[in-house]
Amino acid sequence: MKENAIKKAVLAGEPVAGAMVFEFFAPGMSSILANAGCRFVLYDMEHTGLGFETLKWLFAGCRGLPIEPMVRVPRGEYTWIARALDLGARGVMIPMVESRAQAESVVEACRYPPAGRRGAAFGFAQCDYLGGDVGDKIRQSQERTLVIAQIETERGLENVEEIAAVDGVDVLWVGHFDLSNFMGIPGRFDDPRFDAAMRKVAQVSRRHGKAAGFMATDKSWVERARAMGYTMLAAGTDTGLLQQAFGDLVDCIEGRP
Repeated sequence: MKENAIKKAVLAGEPVAGAMVFEFFAPGMSSILANAGCRFVLYDMEHTGLGFETLKWLFAGCRGLPIEPMVRVPRGEYTWIARALDLGARGVMIPMVESRAQAESVVEACRYPPAGRRGAAFGFAQCDYLGGDVGDKIRQSQERTLVIAQIETERGLENVEEIAAVDGVDVLWVGHFDLSNFMGIPGRFDDPRFDAAMRKVAQVSRRHGKAAGFMATDKSWVERARAMGYTMLAAGTDTGLLQQAFGDLVDCIEGRP
């Protein structure tokens, strides 16, 4: 089984760039993103209707490319997490993690016994259909899987310290729209309370040896997040970026400033 090419860099707090994909589940997407310099891609299942059959096909398209395939599952439940890993996910993002118990349950779903409760499925997509020693595969799977817990509710923010303390959680990722909604300040990202919340997640991450992650929609968000200590950053959304790029050219064609 191939190792996760970015996990060491992520945990070392090095800048690691990738992309989040919500709409364009196309054959060439992985190559396009790899050519753009993305080191990981996070395909979204939470808000998009993306299913496992298409996800498996998308993961297969990453084979041989310098890009790590990952997925945001709809919820932190075994049936979503284990199936995504069996299909070849090198990392799983879990939305709305709100407690230590929930974080421990997520990690348990990602690990084989005795460290966890994940069911065995060797010789399939996750290990490129290869044979080999099962003990080695269990160890390699645990070493390469990146577990990303999203802090995006007021409860998650309140319990972020205990979530970060869970062994096996690698990244704390702020979901900024949901977090602002649950804080009662929807979309008000310049509110001092939201700014303080983002800084708190980054500080707690560092204190517990985790990385802080974020999806940046433009350069100003990249600069703001990096200044706070966020190092695993995804460009997104794919829909917004494509619309903006086309809009800029259309304005140019029609002579609009």
